[in-house]
Amino acid sequence: MRVRPAAAGAAAPSQSRPVQKPISALRRRRASTPGRTRARLLALAAAFTFAPAVVQAQAQARAAEGAAAAASAPVQQIEITGTRGSDTEQRRQATAAKIVIGREEIERFGDATVGEVLKRLPGVTVPGAPGRGGGPRLRGMGGGYTQLLIDGQRVPPGFSLESLTPEQIERIEILRAPTAETGARAIAGTLNIVTREGFKRRINDLRLAITQEAGLRSEHFGWTRNDSVGDLTYTVSASAFNGRRRSEDTTLTTETDLGSGQLLRAQEEKSADEGRRQGLNLSSRLQWRLGESGSLLLMPVLFHSRREGTERLALQQPLGATPALYDHAEVERDSGFTVGRLNLQWRQTLGEGWRVELNGGTHAARGRSASLRQEFDAGDALLRTVHDRSRTSERSALLNTKVSRLLDGDHSLVTGAEFEHLRRSETRVTEQDNSDPLADFEGDLQASSRRLALYAQDEWALNPNWAAHAGLRWEEIRTRGDAAAGGARPDNRSRVLTPLLHAVWKPDPKARDQIRMSLTRSYKAPSLNNLVARPLLNSRWPSDAANTATQPDRAGNPDLRPELATGIDLAFERYLPQGGVLSANLFVRRIRDTIRSTTTLESVAWSPVPRWVSRPKNVGRATTQGVELEAKFRLDQLIDGAPPVELRNNLSLYRSRVHDVPGPDNRLDEQPWAVLNLGADYRLRGTPLTLGGSLNLTPGYRTRVSDVQSREAGRKRQFDVYALWVFDPTLQLRLLANNAAPADHRSRAAVDQGLLRTQATTLMPGEVTWGLRLEMKL
Repeated sequence: MRVRPAAAGAAAPSQSRPVQKPISALRRRRASTPGRTRARLLALAAAFTFAPAVVQAQAQARAAEGAAAAASAPVQQIEITGTRGSDTEQRRQATAAKIVIGREEIERFGDATVGEVLKRLPGVTVPGAPGRGGGPRLRGMGGGYTQLLIDGQRVPPGFSLESLTPEQIERIEILRAPTAETGARAIAGTLNIVTREGFKRRINDLRLAITQEAGLRSEHFGWTRNDSVGDLTYTVSASAFNGRRRSEDTTLTTETDLGSGQLLRAQEEKSADEGRRQGLNLSSRLQWRLGESGSLLLMPVLFHSRREGTERLALQQPLGATPALYDHAEVERDSGFTVGRLNLQWRQTLGEGWRVELNGGTHAARGRSASLRQEFDAGDALLRTVHDRSRTSERSALLNTKVSRLLDGDHSLVTGAEFEHLRRSETRVTEQDNSDPLADFEGDLQASSRRLALYAQDEWALNPNWAAHAGLRWEEIRTRGDAAAGGARPDNRSRVLTPLLHAVWKPDPKARDQIRMSLTRSYKAPSLNNLVARPLLNSRWPSDAANTATQPDRAGNPDLRPELATGIDLAFERYLPQGGVLSANLFVRRIRDTIRSTTTLESVAWSPVPRWVSRPKNVGRATTQGVELEAKFRLDQLIDGAPPVELRNNLSLYRSRVHDVPGPDNRLDEQPWAVLNLGADYRLRGTPLTLGGSLNLTPGYRTRVSDVQSREAGRKRQFDVYALWVFDPTLQLRLLANNAAPADHRSRAAVDQGLLRTQATTLMPGEVTWGLRLEMKL
């Protein structure tokens, strides 16, 4: 039977620390051999596999002892006001595989952003250096394969989840396989972030936090209020932040003769970037009860953020006859992003189990960015200026209808229709020394997207052992963009029919073990940005000169086709009597028309010489598979007499292959072969002090992008710890250290052109972020 959530109410820059890395040392560094690391992770996988039997035996023994004691104990009346495993129970009862992360887990580490919460969750990876990565991905698959939703609606382009704060989040749902209702644009899965909901009990929480990284301080404020007035239940959440950050990196670019192994050219560029990020987030959910069987929900949301900063660069060329392009440079950046969203939802329960739901919404987003790059020689004479300005505007309208019927309490039918229209405009101006190298290209670009979807799904409990979920979704997406250099506007239309089957088998209905099975079809549609062919020039190279293969220009491709995937999921889950879960999930995805950005040397209209250009293309078939292991329980459930330490561990092993790219390492973009998360919390007996920590490990890996292009990501390790002192139920203080054992992060890109290999290696030092957070319930 499907369990539905309850109805909701809704400076001046300072001296940078130099990073000195000898060229010979950088050349000797290679991606760590994964053999030893794989052996260790496989040993951990075995431990995950055998742990359920041990835990179950311990639980059965304690249950027998408890039954004997209960027979002689007097009868007591117990009033249950809540359950520790409510999130786990929602997960257990769902027919389609779903992980639910509630408020307790979200608040555990006192994280400043939603991204910091997501990085610890099963199957979630974040690319890049610790604390410097991009958006979250499921199953290690690159951008676009994961469907990101806020309150069931897709995140608008340009919006960063870092703009959300944990105070605004009620729960996080991870759906490993698509359903007809949530949408099939989820080859890797779906992350749905549900904002704070209204409750019957009053909540008035205030949180103040100060963090420090690399000598720079950041402040954060958050406030949440839940209450009700008559038939109105409301939730209001507000947060504001002022963050400062300094980062440094060193990039060594080399050219090597593959025949002789001789190093022909080397350039070393050091960068020191210092910036500020400010933001204000407001969200609310207002729910009116309409009689005994209806409700009206209004959800206005506003997010605003601004970034500004200065980057200083120094370029040295210790090897090579060609003089360096510049001696030092300075880049000033300023950008802002604002998005407003208004959703209206009406629900009405009719007779004989019928329910009607109507959702309407609109959102508007505006973004701007400006950068000024100035390059100087050793005598501080100005050599070149690059001024880049852009403005984007996006508007959308959404209308969804859903009709459902509940039959006999364990059988539900759902049908629905969705319509969405999105329009995006962009104005971009790039000037180099007061001239526009892209004057022949349209500067004002228009793009639009129209989506229509129809779906139906049937969910029922066949008998005490079996439950099934069958769905069918048809979706049409039509996108129109600009050709960038005149001519007809590209018109891209795709239609996808996706059957979806899920089943749950309980070998013993009285036990808490179950096996999940899914057979689904999903897809990934090209983004509007990838369909617009207007180029984006690399600012480090003059437009009238040749660039390098590791620093290409970028352009879209209006002829992209959507990727289609057929997937199989198989999972074993064991829910422990005292709370907690042990699970093993296996998956396979076979993908057609895989989209990948490849770099080639082209004769282009914006330069008199050939330039390296990166464009997205459909490159053929791909396959990915993996196993995801999770163990969440208390240590005393495993070992009698052990302290009640809360353990949250997960291990993911992935393998993928793009068939039309020669191996080895022809994996999907940015998919590591393993991710390990270890977490523990313990409240010291007799004290109000709780200590906790988590460790995230991702081994280094290499990706072969094409027959001449490859990328490498170095090993990543992030260790976070915290201490929580509870003065009383209304006041607590938290001290935290993120990335407490910092390590340098390395990445590398290489392109072969005949016997010449161009390679760029970037090193970024790690930094510890210290934080102090005061949490009050007013």
